Amino acid sequence: MLKLTSLIYSEKYKRHNNATHPENQDRLNAIINSLKNKGIWNEIDIVSPQKATENDLLRVHSREHVEYIKKFCEGGGGYIDYDTYATPESYEIAKLAAGGAIEAAEIVLNEKTSAYSIARPPGHHATGTKSMGFCIFNNLAISLEYLRKTFKIKKFLIFDFDVHFGNGTSEIFYSDPDVLYISIHQNPKTLYPGDGFIEEIGAGKGEGFNINIPMAPGSTTDDYIYILENILSPVTSKFNADFYFLDVGFDGHVDDPLSNLKLTDDFYEYIINKMGNIAGPMALILEGGYNLNVLSRCNVKMISGLNNMKEDDYIKEELNVSDECRNILKQIKDVFSSFYEF
Repeated sequence: MLKLTSLIYSEKYKRHNNATHPENQDRLNAIINSLKNKGIWNEIDIVSPQKATENDLLRVHSREHVEYIKKFCEGGGGYIDYDTYATPESYEIAKLAAGGAIEAAEIVLNEKTSAYSIARPPGHHATGTKSMGFCIFNNLAISLEYLRKTFKIKKFLIFDFDVHFGNGTSEIFYSDPDVLYISIHQNPKTLYPGDGFIEEIGAGKGEGFNINIPMAPGSTTDDYIYILENILSPVTSKFNADFYFLDVGFDGHVDDPLSNLKLTDDFYEYIINKMGNIAGPMALILEGGYNLNVLSRCNVKMISGLNNMKEDDYIKEELNVSDECRNILKQIKDVFSSFYEF
């Protein structure tokens, strides 16, 4: 059963909030209000998460980092770096956000349906030792390591389509051959965090299990469909994961203020359909997206798309694909030809 049956959410996420910052509680309000207006909210189980434990955090983050964030928040909070803030309650709320990712994963395991954690703060920029990019702890990585420890799951696939490269997630699993991390994002020469190039393929036993797809500014939905149709199926088929995470970002949309891509609403219906056909049930983890109207519309599109699965319904006979996109695909095939058959 591929339907998304559960949303993991807590009103307590509002306690991590800075109204002048792009990553604020209005983002979740926009999502929730749109789902209520469309009647989706009442059709899905709304699940309250439990906080991740300190041991859960320490499977991913250093003790020094966890203690630093705890003391920073107890001291009143403020800006951890130039764009990542914390309130006095953000340590506890960040643990709750990580717990939301754990809850989503457990629902997928137990109920064999998809689940979506709409938590904040987000997580994919947080490394093992540092908060950055609006992220305090790495929610997805904490959930993954919880599954690995508790349920002995062996192979994981993460597909991240936030417009920013998930440098923290990539770094945490960079040498791990049992975690395939695929990220499609705006070219890091033109956007934060400044890494996520094709040549960053993993290290040691993890070589070949870190796949970056850096898209040129101005890339469109057609460009994304073209390159993902050529990469996702052969790579995921070869890896044959036991569990799938989808790292969800809406900031590649043409109307988002923090990026320069030209994705339309239809992309989010396409990608959930594509990954649903590849993965079956999966845990969705919310990351970025800073235009409230886009968050409203595209979450409805994405959830409706997963609950009304189709096959190849979004592939036009002729895609209008840029030369830059074709060149990126060629480079990826050249770099990964010894790992995958495209």
